[in-house]
Amino acid sequence: MSHNETNNSTTRTLLALTVVSRLAAAALLLLAPLFSPFDAATPHLLLRWDAIHFLHIARSGYVYEHEWAFLPGPPFLLSLLPNSIVAPTILSLAVACDASLTMYALSLHHLGSPALAKLATILSLLPSSPATLFLAPYTEPFFTYLSYKGMLYCARSRYLAAAVAFTIAAALRSNGFLLSGFVIWGLLIRPVLERKPLPLSSVLNCVVLSALPFTPFIAHNYAAYLAFCTADPPAAWCARRLPLIYSHVQEHYWNSGFLRYWTLEQLPNFLIAAPPLLAISAFSVHQLRRWMKSPAGPAHAFLSPSIAPHAIHALIMSAILLFASHTQIVLRLAAAMPITYWAAAWLLLEHPKLGRAWVAWSVLWGALSVLLWGAFLPPA
Repeated sequence: MSHNETNNSTTRTLLALTVVSRLAAAALLLLAPLFSPFDAATPHLLLRWDAIHFLHIARSGYVYEHEWAFLPGPPFLLSLLPNSIVAPTILSLAVACDASLTMYALSLHHLGSPALAKLATILSLLPSSPATLFLAPYTEPFFTYLSYKGMLYCARSRYLAAAVAFTIAAALRSNGFLLSGFVIWGLLIRPVLERKPLPLSSVLNCVVLSALPFTPFIAHNYAAYLAFCTADPPAAWCARRLPLIYSHVQEHYWNSGFLRYWTLEQLPNFLIAAPPLLAISAFSVHQLRRWMKSPAGPAHAFLSPSIAPHAIHALIMSAILLFASHTQIVLRLAAAMPITYWAAAWLLLEHPKLGRAWVAWSVLWGALSVLLWGAFLPPA
């Protein structure tokens, strides 16, 4: 079989599996109402949790203070589409197909093996939150897709395109600005580590492009400042040294903050978040330890030096989620970090028992989470 035939076969396989994974999740979602204890639950199966806030903002704008926890990207997308619930789901399926191919290309670049890239991509079709990634009018499918695209652009040294992709992603999720680290790595850190000359123009280019993903967060908070802090009287949070509505809302309405979530009653949420957090952290630490010993030398496929920025980003995200957020959010965010599935592939090949346990957990928890989400039961 020729190289092109192999690529075409892989593409067809991945696209078929992508569609099958969505259909399986949709079939499970149809069973969810049977498990719901709420007689008054919203009748539309796709309108759950954050989707309710997105739809309200799309229709009425930011009416309530707590809604400012959500950046304007998802509501804006909902407002553009003809059917504000079903259309995003159809669009997310198209995005998902390209995301699978992008994941394969990204994995092929970093792992250097078509077989490993295919394995990692197939594992990415077993996410820990299928409802939000596959079905709901949520941020996850679009944020994941744009994250993958930007990372692939960085891998191919197309930093302007990467910055644009990351900026759009950052309009969907507040932590999207952390993706600018991939631009900084490629334009600044990697040349320094490789002892290449670094002209001033490259530094300025890095500053401008890495700043772009911060603009949605800054603009969102500035709009809130104008709405709340120029009023008479101004909101109480306006008196803070750094008057950010996002920080205020997360603390006041969601009780987010350093170690605030570390209570006995939240132990179940820590336990269900443990599998992805442990896999991501273990693989990232393992990769970085080997990389620091030989930052530019030849490496095993799972220890390629090019994975280093992914490992650093994953550890930062894991630390934020573990110590300063609702930790179970990792179940939704893990899909946007391809290192999650490189770690799963690594476990399957290097630690088969743990790898098989990961696959079993992914299937069982993924199915259960769809039922819980559709029944309007936590975690969300």
